[in-house]
Amino acid sequence: MKKIGILFGQERSFPEAFVERVNQKTGGKDISAEFVRIDKVMQAESLGYSVIIDRISQDVPFYRAALKNAAICGTAVINNPFWWSADEKFFNNALAVKIGVPVPKTVILPSKELPNDTTDKSFLNLAYPLDWEGIFKYVGFPAYMKPFDGGGWKEVYQINSLDDLWDKYNQTKQYVMMLQEEIIFQDYFRCYCIGGKHVRIMQYEPRNPHHLRYEHGKAPAAKKLLDTVKDYVLKLNQGLGYDFNTVEFAVRDGIPYAIDFCNPAPDADVKSVGQDNFDWVVEASADYAIERAKSQKDGRDNLTWGEFIKTSAAGKPLVAAKPAKGDASVGEIPKEKKAPAKKAAAEKAPAKKTAAKK
Repeated sequence: MKKIGILFGQERSFPEAFVERVNQKTGGKDISAEFVRIDKVMQAESLGYSVIIDRISQDVPFYRAALKNAAICGTAVINNPFWWSADEKFFNNALAVKIGVPVPKTVILPSKELPNDTTDKSFLNLAYPLDWEGIFKYVGFPAYMKPFDGGGWKEVYQINSLDDLWDKYNQTKQYVMMLQEEIIFQDYFRCYCIGGKHVRIMQYEPRNPHHLRYEHGKAPAAKKLLDTVKDYVLKLNQGLGYDFNTVEFAVRDGIPYAIDFCNPAPDADVKSVGQDNFDWVVEASADYAIERAKSQKDGRDNLTWGEFIKTSAAGKPLVAAKPAKGDASVGEIPKEKKAPAKKAAAEKAPAKKTAAKK
């Protein structure tokens, strides 16, 4: 019998419902589901699961190592632990541009403080000062600053001016930060994507308290907009190779901009997403896990690899380098967002020596 396991942390409603639904669908014949149990991890030996859904290894390095070991023995791990280990938000934005999905203008900034085990001499390749004028002209204000590989709304800052930027940048310690154009939106969506093909578009309001963010009863968006959102969701997840992910879009002037699309262990708690969305994600993930269990072969690579990896390995270009229509990462800054004078920017820049200025 093939076993499907789910590896999780503090959440309860989704793991319990997922296991119950899989077992209802299979009747316990040939395929069954259970909570993953790990009592030892031995090199190049299987954990005994054909499929594992990973909901927690981003916070537990031991689990991430165990899943990589399971994958090399043939387990289909959802999501691919090798890609998840390598992925981060700034790269995702660059990939989005290449595959034609609009994203906010974004730059990456070196850490304010020197990383551990480095000195000033470690940064001889980094210009001092950075081209702050070019950065401000490209991104503009208002903007957001957040870790390039973070999540859960941790260390996220709204930036409204040069003084505001310097003040908040000084608080970021050793985090590598992204500075990103703010999208003033008229509509917002959060979208589940399961198996790179099943999409659930949910009306969402990120400014509300967490338990009120999934809006119910709001008038549905136009079909053309929803079709575009779905197309972008599929492009992003197929490009990245995620089996289970959420993508968030902020809609400005009718154009959906991908804001956050690196959520491989997305919220699926019934109390926050609501019963209808919960039922959908349980059903879709159960169907997909059973599908993966049926196709899984012991001793082979049963992981999902994104189009970026597959095309790169084949020596092919990812896409034509043509920007998406309305892509905020391409083109001139709007006229009303005037670039600060170079002299003024230099005078306002933090005086203390930091990694950002070596």
